Amino acid sequence: MVAGITIQISAIICTFNRASYLRKAIQSSIAQTLDPSCYEILIIDNRSTDDTKRVVTEEFSHVSNLRYIYEPIQGLSQARNTGWQNARGEYVAYLDDDAIAYPQWLEKILEVFATVNPKPGAVGGKIEPIWEAPRPSWLSEGLAQGLTILDWSETPIFLESDRWLAGANVAYPKHLLQQMKGFDVNLGRKGSNLLSCEESLLHDRLKNNGYRLYYHPAVAVRHHIHASRLVKDWHIKRQYWNGVSISTALLYQIKLPLSVRLKKARSHLRNEILPLLKKMWLLRAQKNENEFFDLRCSLAYQLGYLYGLLRLAG
Repeated sequence: MVAGITIQISAIICTFNRASYLRKAIQSSIAQTLDPSCYEILIIDNRSTDDTKRVVTEEFSHVSNLRYIYEPIQGLSQARNTGWQNARGEYVAYLDDDAIAYPQWLEKILEVFATVNPKPGAVGGKIEPIWEAPRPSWLSEGLAQGLTILDWSETPIFLESDRWLAGANVAYPKHLLQQMKGFDVNLGRKGSNLLSCEESLLHDRLKNNGYRLYYHPAVAVRHHIHASRLVKDWHIKRQYWNGVSISTALLYQIKLPLSVRLKKARSHLRNEILPLLKKMWLLRAQKNENEFFDLRCSLAYQLGYLYGLLRLAG
């Protein structure tokens, strides 16, 4: 770092056993249009067992604004919190370890925070897919959202309540992360599980405190869509854990006694799950495979939501 230069923004890449992808994420972070003296790159190694440490500390040892931090407690939320807590920038920007930032990524984020009024609580943008295998015919637009593909608008906009920003490409003022106590470590992926909603819970807290989410299409990244995520079993699992995540996040915000949870569970079974089973039976008889699969995923989501209502009952 150059003496006397203030770091404006910290680019944070949390990683777990993805050394080959991580190289490209780091390279894209190095190739930013922003002056390197104005930003830093933090690699948060969340207990990787591959050669992640070697890749960062040896292959990129020449990069003066890059730091490697080992986080021994497993969990994406834990790693993200370690990132902002160690960041030197006024703002922090998160990039997935299997994503590639466009060259203007950091510069555009700073531009938004400096010029948009009212100042957003979070800024994100377009996430374009890099398909590692052909897109299956059964993959509907709704299911594709589970692959972290984002394209809300061709122009910058404040997002309404039915739209969101994704953790693969999102930035915050550091002081707001401190104020909101960061990401809830009870949510977010840990190893191979697909628990999520840590970002949406944080964003709900921001909105409850009067801040809005801002989308700018030029705050753009590309995101690898792994071939392993283009099979039906992955999407069923993904939708199940999405249901678990959403109901779990709800219960962390609103503490409900077991009696109320049981009542909600019975209502959910009656009003959501049983009608879905009826629709699935009718579609199976019509041999409509693609729509039937969409309903299977919807059922997995609703079952996950039901489980999430009850999993913290103790």
